[in-house]
Amino acid sequence: MHTTASDGRLTPARLVARAEAAGLTTISVTDHDTVAAFAEVSGLAHVAGIRAIPGIEITSVDQGRDVHMLAYFFDVDSRELASFLEGQRALRVQRLQEIGARLAAMGMPLDVDAVLLPALQRPGSSVGRPQVARALVAAGYVSSVQDAFDRLLATGRPAFVARTGPSPADVIDIVHSVGGVASLAHPAVTKRDDLIAPLVACGLDAIEVYHSDHTPETARFYGETAARLGMAMSGGSDFHGEDPAAPAGRPLRATLGAVTLPPDDFADLEARARARQRGR
Repeated sequence: MHTTASDGRLTPARLVARAEAAGLTTISVTDHDTVAAFAEVSGLAHVAGIRAIPGIEITSVDQGRDVHMLAYFFDVDSRELASFLEGQRALRVQRLQEIGARLAAMGMPLDVDAVLLPALQRPGSSVGRPQVARALVAAGYVSSVQDAFDRLLATGRPAFVARTGPSPADVIDIVHSVGGVASLAHPAVTKRDDLIAPLVACGLDAIEVYHSDHTPETARFYGETAARLGMAMSGGSDFHGEDPAAPAGRPLRATLGAVTLPPDDFADLEARARARQRGR
């Protein structure tokens, strides 16, 4: 799940309230390249009787393409992690500035500083293409966030800027160094199955089998892949909040509780994290 600390639409307080209303008992906010919302989420979740697990979605890069890595159960107060994430967020700001320059050259100028301002006012928050997409909607250049990506911001589109950053293997090392487990996010979306076995050799702990964009068939395939390679399974809705202008093609992503992780798989993921922490 995501909050306004990255590209989610709900504040930590509103997200926890929604999770409580949905009957969730264990949650993990996995904002992009930041843990800025964790303290607030954890405190509010405790009051609501919900267990909050440290989580994050870290952007790595392979051959110029994003490969999102999930991390869970790590030390959120680690100085090493904080320094790494600060560098990640700086790369995000630089990328958005370059995207803004491309849009301006195409006759669609945006006030990129205004897009960045909300994050700059919240220490530790991160920014990404979804914020640019929403600004494009507000300016009347596109009809929806999805339209912005389809026409302008997705890979190969005119305003796309390739990301730079650490490799997936580097991210796994960072996650392990702070006591966490690393999972390859939404593999059916990333479409880099060729990376799975090599990353297992680098210590990849899990695959995100359950995801709002995974069909039952793809979930079954990645579950079998995880079992064959001796990995754990992770899962979640990837909830960002409802987008009123979005097409009706991704209903599960906009519904808290529609995609969950079975208890046995959660227990396996947690046990692997504890084993790593004992070995640190």
